[in-house]
Amino acid sequence: MLMRYPHPELQLTHVVPFGAVLHERGVQFVVFSRSATAMRLLLYDRVEDPEPADIIPFDPDTDRWGDVWSLFVPGIGPGQLYHFQAEGPFDPQHGQWFDGRARLIDPYAKALAGDFLPSPDGIIRPPKCVVVDDYFDWEGDRHLKRDLSETIIYEAHVRGFTRHKSSRVEYPGTYLGIIEKIPYLKELGVTAIELMPVHEFPIRDIWGNLPARPNYWGYDPMAFFAPHRGYAVSSEPGAQVREFKQMVKALHQAGIEVILDVVFNHTCEGNEHGPVLSFKGLENRVYYMLTNGGSGYANYSGCGNTINGNHPIVREMIFHCLRHWVHNYHVDGFRFDLASILSRDRSGNLTPNPPLLEMIAEDPLLADTKIIAEAWDAAGAYQVGSFGMFRWPDAQTPRHWAEWNGRYRDDVRRFWRGDAGMLGAFATRLSGSSDLYEHAGRPPYCSINFVTSHDGFTMNDLVTYREKHNEANGENNRDGENNNYSENYGVEGPTRRREISEVRARQIRNFFATLLLSQGVPMFVAGDECRRTQRGNNNAYCQDNEISWFDWNLVEEHQDLVRFVKALCHFRRQQPTVRRKRFLTGIPPRPGALPDVSWYSPLGTAVDWHGDLALIALLTAPEPEEDPEQRAADVMLLVNATASAREFILPPVAKGTRWRLFIDTAAKPPYDVYPDLDGPPPPESQRMVLAGRSLCCYVAERPT
Repeated sequence: MLMRYPHPELQLTHVVPFGAVLHERGVQFVVFSRSATAMRLLLYDRVEDPEPADIIPFDPDTDRWGDVWSLFVPGIGPGQLYHFQAEGPFDPQHGQWFDGRARLIDPYAKALAGDFLPSPDGIIRPPKCVVVDDYFDWEGDRHLKRDLSETIIYEAHVRGFTRHKSSRVEYPGTYLGIIEKIPYLKELGVTAIELMPVHEFPIRDIWGNLPARPNYWGYDPMAFFAPHRGYAVSSEPGAQVREFKQMVKALHQAGIEVILDVVFNHTCEGNEHGPVLSFKGLENRVYYMLTNGGSGYANYSGCGNTINGNHPIVREMIFHCLRHWVHNYHVDGFRFDLASILSRDRSGNLTPNPPLLEMIAEDPLLADTKIIAEAWDAAGAYQVGSFGMFRWPDAQTPRHWAEWNGRYRDDVRRFWRGDAGMLGAFATRLSGSSDLYEHAGRPPYCSINFVTSHDGFTMNDLVTYREKHNEANGENNRDGENNNYSENYGVEGPTRRREISEVRARQIRNFFATLLLSQGVPMFVAGDECRRTQRGNNNAYCQDNEISWFDWNLVEEHQDLVRFVKALCHFRRQQPTVRRKRFLTGIPPRPGALPDVSWYSPLGTAVDWHGDLALIALLTAPEPEEDPEQRAADVMLLVNATASAREFILPPVAKGTRWRLFIDTAAKPPYDVYPDLDGPPPPESQRMVLAGRSLCCYVAERPT
């Protein structure tokens, strides 16, 4: 018989960890609240139940330890559904939002079940928390621990990746659907999949209705410890935990790491006009940055509120959450959305020594994970090149923090668009962005290079639209970035004009060749390799439809581009020359040797950095200590971003080497890429003409 109320002989006194902690004889429920005057536990029998089957009060004399409320309930176990309910001061003008009627989501809930239910009485009924058994047969699975310098990141949306009917998977739009596409990912050659948010976020609005503009991207978190229930096949409470682990294990078996896009900058509770769902009803003044004496919410996220990440309580929650995903889910890394918010103190000021960032960088359990920052926020902070740089007198620069390099995106786009004066910037980005990272002793792989991401144009749309076209979002095209550095080459949108279609295809190859031959770590978006389009929408956050979904028919339609990208991915994985762990110096490592990089004009003479957008780059294979297996080869890039054809003359230093063509972005497939590095050598004259807006890559033959 289920014993609902704790018996004194069975009462446990565990006050950590927080959340619903499973024991042999029952469950311990632990929650933080400093200002609550009373706490209750609501237990439910079924997901669809609007009212709890039992309400168990916490005894403030025996169930409260400092600011921690802890209650043991015997006779229950995995699958039990629950909410918290807290009494306390309701004083919104001073930041207190306690509501004794509110059903509150446990901040440490490991899974949610169901959805918001209709609320005829005005009481919001959010998804229910689920008691979870963390056991899973990993069959010996461990983190892959691939060096960041050897990583190729593929950014994908769990639902959008297989939701389209053309995916032909058994479980479309789910974690298990991704498993079915692992052979494609493996053949493509990427080494890590970066999943857009999988933390729990609302599907319906707080009254149980489907919103007109759904939260498709998932950047609206509701429970940080819980994988999103909407991506599970089974509706059984907690099934998403098992299915997510199945996905991670399968990806690891294929040699593919899993990176999570995490959103520790705001929650779905919004500002003072938003609902009380969890943090607000437990300790609003701790969990959020408040303004005007507590009556308002700081909005550095652009989403209504801002998580108070450097408060000790919140810092501890984020820290435990990261450990939870690494230990219980075996994830290999994190990309922190709007990470500059984590550099702000409790007053919102950017601080030079953010304690949370140092904790993450130095934590021993996270030592094997990849830690990546989106080094800006919605309030004007832009820390690309300086994120996570601590200024303690005796501190070393943390080895962990890498960054999305927004400067790389903008400079490479502008260079290939033909903007004047971008030659030097292009060479700097191609070389790993030493201007941003070398001064602090950070290696090239701190730069996560990208031309496109989920936020903005797809690769196809970058060369198809000069302006954004977000009308489908219902905001009169006011939303989304206005400055995209894009070009349509004569016609806005799709066209049948052959000359425009050819230059667009060539530019996409230029972007991919640049990205995958640059020092640093490349990242591209799922579907870019087959010209997925969002019809000019550069902010498809609410488009849970064919605007956002991966149309798998494009893989066949653009198989030549897929082949091109695949060849580049595999070349990069085999060639240390294009993924060094130290910055290029341009200095010979020893007498008589060539420098690691040398730059030339198209005529093979000294490059004029103030000239037009054409150059030759010669990358010399690393020395044996950098490449013990001696797999590397010299690589020569000939780049012409001008609109006109240009004659190139190989520099004298390149004439004694036997070169074979690898990439020619102006050539028609299949002659645009030679995956086996068996393309034709340069003309005997050492002179060649590169078409406008094109790139050639030659690779030196290895001695036999």
